[in-house]
Amino acid sequence: MRLDDELAEFTTDRDTELTIGVFDGVHRGHRHLIDQVVKEAIKTDRLAGVITLRNHPSSVLDPAFTPNYLTTVDERLRLLGELGVDLVVPITFDRELSLLSARDFIGRLRKHLRMAGLLVGSDFTLGHKREGDLKMLHRLGGEMGFSLQVASVLTDGDRTVKSTTIRQAVAQGDVSRASKMLGRAFSLPGVVVRGMGRGKTLGFPTANLEPPAGTAIPKDGIYATWASIDGVSYMAATSIGRRPTFDEGNRTVEAFILDFDGDLYGREVRLEFVRRLRDELKFEAVEDLQAQVDIDVDDTRTILGALHTGCSEAKTHG
Repeated sequence: MRLDDELAEFTTDRDTELTIGVFDGVHRGHRHLIDQVVKEAIKTDRLAGVITLRNHPSSVLDPAFTPNYLTTVDERLRLLGELGVDLVVPITFDRELSLLSARDFIGRLRKHLRMAGLLVGSDFTLGHKREGDLKMLHRLGGEMGFSLQVASVLTDGDRTVKSTTIRQAVAQGDVSRASKMLGRAFSLPGVVVRGMGRGKTLGFPTANLEPPAGTAIPKDGIYATWASIDGVSYMAATSIGRRPTFDEGNRTVEAFILDFDGDLYGREVRLEFVRRLRDELKFEAVEDLQAQVDIDVDDTRTILGALHTGCSEAKTHG
């Protein structure tokens, strides 16, 4: 079984305190949960570990499922690894795993990872047909020799901070709210590909990004963003949409990177979304579009410049 092979790579000679989930986005709610795992591991002299599913279970169980991930697997592993845990164990959810009973799954965690404690959220389940609810897990803990704890949840106002809520905010273009729940700016990586070259002709050359398949992309519109290139951040006015002025139907992500001159084709650029500026509009004349782009650039400089100044002042007085 693939699960055994994946878990065997992380076999340990110490007891562990574990939590399990997809952890897409590694948002504030996830970090709140994992912080409790780390504290419990320290208290019990165990290793703190996170088991993350590479893919969402719905990708196997629901034929209509459309991926809409907040983070790539690599980024998720990196972010999880920064949270003070000793183990980050990625496993693949496949058909065989979906048929595994809760008891058998727990047995494998006990065997390979020496799980002595499991800390989960109040709505957690595992095993075939979600049979392993909290009641069953409490019973299995007594039989198989591990403790079960239910973590407190983190809320943002009247809502629980969770990946689904963040995806909804991104889909609505509310990148400010998404970033607040993530605890960092919502970002979108992409490889720069060749486009129509129209922006360069009009005086605002853009980098056309091709994000990874299945990645959450904000609602069509114009955004103030930071573009990260080889670790250096540049201001960028980013357009997401179908370029209605030119009746081009393909949805694109185009970043007009300010104060940058260089060849980006084939390179990865990561966009950090700060604020949505406006809807995508159709202009009757190209000159009207150019005038609006100038306004968008000014707005981007104002918003990001103020943010940069605020961060600098905070560092100076911190």
